[in-house]
Amino acid sequence: MSLATKFVNIARKILPSPFSIAVLITLLTMVLALFLTESNSQSSDAHWLQILHHWEGGFFDFLKFTIQMMLILVLGHVLALSRPVDALINSILKLCNNTASSALLVTFFTVLMALFNWGLGLIFGAIFARKIGESMKARNIDINYPLIGAAAYSGLMVWHGGLSGSAPADVASSDHELMAQIGSISSSETIFSAMNIYVSICLIVLLPLVMYWAGKKSSTAPFVLPIDHSIGESDESIGVVKGADRLDHSRIFSLILGLLFFFLAAVKMYSVGFMNFFNLSNIIWSLFAWCFLLHSNFHRFSEATEKAIGGSTGILIQFPLYAGIIGIMKGSGLLQIFSDGFVNLSTATTFPFFTFLSAGIVNVFVPSGGGQWAVQGPIIVEAAQKLQVPVAKCIMALTYGDQLTNMLQPFWALPLLGITGLKAKEILPYSFLLFLTGLIIFLSALFLF
Repeated sequence: MSLATKFVNIARKILPSPFSIAVLITLLTMVLALFLTESNSQSSDAHWLQILHHWEGGFFDFLKFTIQMMLILVLGHVLALSRPVDALINSILKLCNNTASSALLVTFFTVLMALFNWGLGLIFGAIFARKIGESMKARNIDINYPLIGAAAYSGLMVWHGGLSGSAPADVASSDHELMAQIGSISSSETIFSAMNIYVSICLIVLLPLVMYWAGKKSSTAPFVLPIDHSIGESDESIGVVKGADRLDHSRIFSLILGLLFFFLAAVKMYSVGFMNFFNLSNIIWSLFAWCFLLHSNFHRFSEATEKAIGGSTGILIQFPLYAGIIGIMKGSGLLQIFSDGFVNLSTATTFPFFTFLSAGIVNVFVPSGGGQWAVQGPIIVEAAQKLQVPVAKCIMALTYGDQLTNMLQPFWALPLLGITGLKAKEILPYSFLLFLTGLIIFLSALFLF
């Protein structure tokens, strides 16, 4: 684990906050555009002013995408805070008797949840790990708690190839930003492709086994659990509910709305087909349905939403900057230069690998799958078309690279760290083990398919 520890220590010293990184990348893009592109002769503005106009022009292009990404995270978090999910965790908890069994079960169920929704997987894993810590404390059993925390973070290495993956869900929509270039790409070519099914099965099977092995080999130690009131539904007495407030506390009212959402989702799925259903809008609609059904009433749903909303602030303030970067790249011609460079560097055989590699590197600096797709997507699509490589495979290569290096980048671990009381430096040496396992799985898929 020493290599992972050294990497973490270096990264913590040299990497600023994700928002600062977004600002730095914006400034770097401006400088590159200024020196690598030429001024538009049809404009009377100076070259540097044209670049600023491109920046402003792109700044608000992804507002819809931004809100969609926020809703997917928040609603997944809200689901994780519902009583049925809490009951599921408590039932599995009975099987957790030591570090190895706990690590296996946390990884297995977190991966499953993350394949459904990344926000749900992240918070589910965090709550599960927290409850294991509380259970072991009550039974006076020492465990390797940081290893359990790393197991709970495993969902961030599988999510982008799941139903809520930003890039696959975006291109399945009929109004995405690259529609004119690639059209709508069905999830049968991305999420449900033979390559991604192979990857998903390998992740579901191998990640829990690797963490079980690590639990068997690791040492245990006493640990401290800080108080956390942010998990679970509130059990506070609300007294007698009168008047219009009864609607907020009505189970029937919430149930009716949830069933209406589900009915329309079923109609849409029947209309477009199962494989074509999983775009961002339909995923969000379905999440609302689950939230209304699993939370007992609107009051509890609203309480859970208030707890969950804070985790989406990074998306809210960073995505406009990413959109501005794309505005500069498209408007100045920098996108064409980068695309040509990618084509010159690659062949039809090696391009998916280089896409995977570049996505993994970019994710360290742009720790958002949606933001990364916004920045890299246009470059990858154009280069893939020039090299005549299937765009769908390149999209999945990007998703694999993006999610892999989440195991080295603790940005999305912040909610988990808050719930478990752990520190990033404690879980990252073990998430590095997940990184190595995922690296083998993803590379084998790209070269086999």
